[in-house]
Amino acid sequence: MDQARSEAARQALFCEQVLAKSGSNVLLETLREAQSVSVWEHFPSGDVFDPETGAQWYYHSHPPQEGLSEHGHFHCFVRPEGANGPIHHIVAIGVDAYGKLVRLFTVNQWVVADQWLDAEATIALMPRFDLHFARPSYLVNRWLAAVVALYAKDITTLIRERDKVLAAHAPESDAPAREDRALEVTSELGVDLRQMAASLGV
Repeated sequence: MDQARSEAARQALFCEQVLAKSGSNVLLETLREAQSVSVWEHFPSGDVFDPETGAQWYYHSHPPQEGLSEHGHFHCFVRPEGANGPIHHIVAIGVDAYGKLVRLFTVNQWVVADQWLDAEATIALMPRFDLHFARPSYLVNRWLAAVVALYAKDITTLIRERDKVLAAHAPESDAPAREDRALEVTSELGVDLRQMAASLGV
């Protein structure tokens, strides 16, 4: 297990190092072809989808908030039955304005409007989030896959916590918990890629 995590950490750091040599990072690379950046707009347009694994993602930024270093986040999904099948949210990966990984989190169903799966079925899909796809950037695709692999244990905990939070949530309105817009983020964890890599001896 530690060997697999160490390899994932090496992959993530390698992607960052190659991008840095070109004066770039995962955020700049993701937004490279954008004419302008509007909050909540999906980048790239139409999302990224790997038909072999069913992995899918998009990035969007959010309005600046005082005290929040996060510029935006990558929403990561899996479509286990292909492009026309159901889509399931795995995790969101938050980065700062320099593309540095800052947090992992899960969201309520209304946020991404996916087809709901309970925790264990969602967790079982995680290994499918593995992109070998050139567009819009092979390095960003590999970085995202490496981050999910590296933090698989933590993401598993977050997904289980998501279900516990929803089970305990009592909406003020008559809406079901998964549709209650008062509940957006269901679990989160601050993370530091270099610190994690160092702990694994990478």
